[in-house]
Amino acid sequence: MPPRCTICTHTDRDAIDQALVSGEALRNIAQRCCVSIYALCRHHQSHVPKHLSQAHAVHEAGRADTLFAKVVTLETDAKRLQGLAEDAGDLKTALQAIRELVRIIELQARLIGELDDSPTVNVLVMPEWTALRARILHTLLPFPDARVALADILIESNGHAPSTLTRP
Repeated sequence: MPPRCTICTHTDRDAIDQALVSGEALRNIAQRCCVSIYALCRHHQSHVPKHLSQAHAVHEAGRADTLFAKVVTLETDAKRLQGLAEDAGDLKTALQAIRELVRIIELQARLIGELDDSPTVNVLVMPEWTALRARILHTLLPFPDARVALADILIESNGHAPSTLTRP
């Protein structure tokens, strides 16, 4: 006969289940309820009812919907204030409302996952690219036409001439 689950028989089982479903750190639950992390893991995998996890997901979706509704309300207010400012001829305030609308649209895009906030890397300033560019241009020294053609492409894509370029 398998051993009984110490979490299922624990006096604070409901609170433990709630903490597990909400994603609280296992070590915090274990410390607060005087149980082992291993017992929490086993209980979570085997005994936490699936409907609790699903209910938590539905609750989180409801919170996201509420947040998105608030952002939409802010957008409506900004548009209304922009219109009032334009009607009054207050272009400075109208421009400020437009700036706020841009920020609101960015926030909406982040909320629905359409805006990637990952950092942009400019490879053109990386030492590896600078060294490679210098080697390429040096290799093309015997071929001035090719060197100039490549330099023109680099200038076009980079906005300035490569530092190692000297036109013949």
